[in-house]
Amino acid sequence: MAAILQSLGRTIIAGVVLLILLVIIATNVAGVGPQMGHEWGAFVMRWLHVVSGIMWIGLLWYFNFVQIPSMPKIPDEQKPAIGKVIAPTALFWFRWAALATVITGLLVAWMRHYLGAALSLQVGFHAIGIGMWIALLMAFNVWFIIWPNQKKALGIVTVEPEQKAAAARLAMLTSRFNTMLSIPMLYMMVAQQNGGLQ
Repeated sequence: MAAILQSLGRTIIAGVVLLILLVIIATNVAGVGPQMGHEWGAFVMRWLHVVSGIMWIGLLWYFNFVQIPSMPKIPDEQKPAIGKVIAPTALFWFRWAALATVITGLLVAWMRHYLGAALSLQVGFHAIGIGMWIALLMAFNVWFIIWPNQKKALGIVTVEPEQKAAAARLAMLTSRFNTMLSIPMLYMMVAQQNGGLQ
């Protein structure tokens, strides 16, 4: 077991194998399994949407609840480890998870035939539509404000010290803005099918 858990790749593969085994067991117990077809495909896409969203918002909250508040407490000689190793890796997964969340969410809406209704905020789809528009704004912020400014703040792109400080501040404020938006976005996403907004 330790050999599996010491490798992230093997851990992920083990998780997928465990999922398959649990589906097989549940199918045998219930006597009914997944029916491969459009509905099952839409379900898998929704599952991928949730997994991507957990990665995206989890990292957003990590930055805002853990990394940013902890930075002033870290001794200066240890800060390069954050800026050169941890932050770039976290930002890689953060921005690609944002894109994956948007793409899978749009595909779910398309596969379930409510994409146009949600994006146009039609009655009956207004909660999910509001959540989708907030998520699109948040993803825009990730790719076009946070990431370009983080590249300057982390020294991936060379800029003058005052530009570096301004970029770090703008990236932080935009990340906080996204954290604020994530609260109503998550509510709207769950409210649509669970009676949280009638």
